[in-house]
Amino acid sequence: MKLTFIGAAHEVTGSCTLVQACGKSLLVDCGMEQGADIYENCEIPVSPAAIDAICLTHAHIDHSGMLPAMVAKGFRGPIYCTEATARLCGIMLQDSAHIQEQEAEWRNRKALRSGGEPYTPPYTVADAMETTKLFRTTGYGRTLELFPGVSARFADAGHLLGSASILLTLTEGEQTRTVLFSGDLGNLARPLIRDPQKPERADYVVVESTYGDRVHGERPDYVTQLTRILRETFSAGGNLVIPSFAIGRTQELLYLFRVIKEQKLLPGFEHFAVYVDSPLAVEATKIYSDTSLYDYYDDETLELLRKGIDPITFPDLRLSVTSDDSRAINFNTEPKVILSASGMCEAGRIRHHLKHNLWRENNTVLFVGYQSEGTLGRKLIDGEKTVKLFGETIQVKAHIESLAGISGHADRDMLVEWLGALPEAPKRVFINHGEDVVCDSFAQTVTNKLGYLTAAPFSGDEFDLIAGEWAARGRVIRLTKESEGRRRANAAMDRLTVAYQRLKTAIDMSRGLTNKELAKFADQINDLCDKYIRKSDGK
Repeated sequence: MKLTFIGAAHEVTGSCTLVQACGKSLLVDCGMEQGADIYENCEIPVSPAAIDAICLTHAHIDHSGMLPAMVAKGFRGPIYCTEATARLCGIMLQDSAHIQEQEAEWRNRKALRSGGEPYTPPYTVADAMETTKLFRTTGYGRTLELFPGVSARFADAGHLLGSASILLTLTEGEQTRTVLFSGDLGNLARPLIRDPQKPERADYVVVESTYGDRVHGERPDYVTQLTRILRETFSAGGNLVIPSFAIGRTQELLYLFRVIKEQKLLPGFEHFAVYVDSPLAVEATKIYSDTSLYDYYDDETLELLRKGIDPITFPDLRLSVTSDDSRAINFNTEPKVILSASGMCEAGRIRHHLKHNLWRENNTVLFVGYQSEGTLGRKLIDGEKTVKLFGETIQVKAHIESLAGISGHADRDMLVEWLGALPEAPKRVFINHGEDVVCDSFAQTVTNKLGYLTAAPFSGDEFDLIAGEWAARGRVIRLTKESEGRRRANAAMDRLTVAYQRLKTAIDMSRGLTNKELAKFADQINDLCDKYIRKSDGK
């Protein structure tokens, strides 16, 4: 009975964990890596055809995006998820496959001209369609027997429509262990969906740490923030360009735009147009408006639906599907909102809109979600003055803004609160789905605040759930020197902060030592302090 950590280990994307118990092998998530690939992930040590089942926490590509690749290599088992997740994956995976095929076509044209090797995409649209046939849906709170000795129960994670935390109960003979996978935990009091449910008791917990090193601060008034940005941009005659994840964030923003229009908060610009320029987002918006998915909405949204009000539709909402529709947006000189994917600006139509809008100082580019290291979105937020788009150097003159607090992820304090709500302390908490140093720092935070035993595993690490110890360690291979300057300037301080937390823990645990030992410990700390204070004074 063991866990093998495959993806999102000291990285934010590519979630994938192998669970082996009762003679069965199952995966929790099978996501695609996005942005910079920091560490080399180990291969899944079981052939896809020998994987018995997959449990999927939610539809985002960094959790679901490699499912069709598994099918292409022979996986034919059931994929368990909620109804909303299955519906959203139905469109997301086909969209991802279409992108894979387009990239393969482009790379093969280039290879043909240069004499290079042909490129085969990881999967095709046909593979994605086969994948959707394997989905088996369940609701929140139901116990689902996957195999004899292996059951799963899904709870609302509050991150995306249908997102879930998954509790696995594993029984071999007289030994039973429970493992809780947090999935991506949502921020609080967001439009449309409910807050994350409190966790059930578990022997082991695997928890995400996307925002494990920061807090969102006091909950802002999203409508007021967005209204200000709209007013300033439109008054300057500019466009508001919003790179947005097609599923989840786009629909939340449509909800906010409906409120702004309904409450007439922009006098003089009441009829501003909002373009949703993403075929995937258009399809997702239809799913979000489906009243058969009542089980996944919050009370406020349900009340609107009962009154016959579509919470994400309003006058002047324009849905762009074709390439011609998309191109026409940039020939329209009226100030407008352009919502387009992808949210991190790595692919999709948003790159064309950035090419047309970044160089104009009266425009605004508004980020409304997490931007991974190495992505174009992260570079813009970090203040890049020029960027490359389609081989052309583009000056960044537009205003770059972020909508504070709208993140779809729980922050550090929310994650700690969720873990603290466990009915009893788990045997161990595994930290994943976070940037390299964040996994380590959040593991220390959890230990300091809750007293839990923690670990931040790397890809390939194996943990024996019965013995409660590591069965094997993976090879840690760093692939890129991405942001080495940033790591030297910032990550070193992060390491120092972790060391400070460890020092506090060591001091707390030193109670009971002899006076002589305590005095020696204090002298060592003071010697270090004197050394670095002198260095600082000399600068």
